[in-house]
Amino acid sequence: MLLRRDFAKAALAFTFASERYARAAVGLAPLKITDVKAIPTRQWVFLKVFTSEPGLYGIGSASNAYEAAAVVTAIEQKYKPFWIGKSADRIEDLWESTNVLAYWRNSTIQNNILSGLDMALWDIKGKRARMPVYDLLGGKVRDAVPIYAHADGRDREQVAENVHKYMEEGYRHVRAQMGGYGGGGFVPSGKGSRPAEGFAGEAFDEDIYIDEVTKLFEFLRAKLGPEVKLLHDVHEHLTPTAAVEFAKRLEPYRMFYVEDILPPEQIEWFRRIKQVTTTPMAMGELFTSPREYRPLIAQRVIDFIRCRVSQIGGITAAKRIAALCTEFGVRTAWQEGGDNDPVNQLAAYHVDLTIPSFGIQEENHFPTYVHEMLPGTAELRRGYLYGNDEPGLGIDVKEDIALKYPPSPVRPGDSWTTVRGMDGSLVIP
Repeated sequence: MLLRRDFAKAALAFTFASERYARAAVGLAPLKITDVKAIPTRQWVFLKVFTSEPGLYGIGSASNAYEAAAVVTAIEQKYKPFWIGKSADRIEDLWESTNVLAYWRNSTIQNNILSGLDMALWDIKGKRARMPVYDLLGGKVRDAVPIYAHADGRDREQVAENVHKYMEEGYRHVRAQMGGYGGGGFVPSGKGSRPAEGFAGEAFDEDIYIDEVTKLFEFLRAKLGPEVKLLHDVHEHLTPTAAVEFAKRLEPYRMFYVEDILPPEQIEWFRRIKQVTTTPMAMGELFTSPREYRPLIAQRVIDFIRCRVSQIGGITAAKRIAALCTEFGVRTAWQEGGDNDPVNQLAAYHVDLTIPSFGIQEENHFPTYVHEMLPGTAELRRGYLYGNDEPGLGIDVKEDIALKYPPSPVRPGDSWTTVRGMDGSLVIP
């Protein structure tokens, strides 16, 4: 009953948005999609949707750093012919029909494409109504969007120094890592007891990790005091029992949250964690399906949902998830990551401004040329994210600049996703 009521609330919010748009679009001709263009650049893919109204188009993010070529091919060969001629006004209908077009649902590539379309259609609707998207979604409930910074370091002292620098810049929330993902838990290359002629590289050990990272947060609290809100990303490196122990050990240090303490395959263990500790849990960076996030929210076994807006179906899906969170006391923490793009960042920003269940958003800085390539890219100031009040999402893409930065191929070989233990076996990220 609660789930039905919750999604009904989300539907009412979109009905309200539709009514505002209808009033603003009185007398305008029906709007059709006339063309679609995929714009790959850097590790990103942007979707440009053209309409029957001259000069009116929308921009969306369909970025997938690891499968960009597949995203572009699918747009051109499968989805573009389906979209052309459809009504650009009917976002919900086009979202649903695109979601079932390939019959199977919730693949990563399909969700990227669906997200790009959805963002572009909201961008179009906002431009046509001469309103920013956040106004179409019901208007602001906060003045700006709080974000958290990323502090790393080779040892506790350097991590503390970098956290303090962000505090001086005005950040209230800082994620602290020591040597990257799994940092503090690695046995150096060639050290320790290993199989003969076996894996000789840097090896992860979860017991060392738990001891070292717990000591890190003990040190940070003693050094920096209670003011800063501390976060940490495990990146799914722990076995379930070790995750329970780690969550318990961090409780005295009053974490804002611990992220991805379990891999998606072991999410049932969150119930055990909640039974033994109050350490807040954030989860969902790898989620693509409602079957993954919906039970965790409805059963109140996580505190923050941690999806990327361009990976779950765009603004429409994010609003649905946020409405569900409101019912069950869970908060949002949309995922950004180093491979994310400014269009997705702004799509998340527009949702953040309008939802009661907002918790925090991850920071993402972009170099100067990206701001030139994507005018309207959001600004980060003293721990807050600021978009603009332009109609739509408030961002555009200059294709001539984008062409100067063609997609780079994914690096071959092992990486941070293929960490190994002392015996050479894979540590699941």
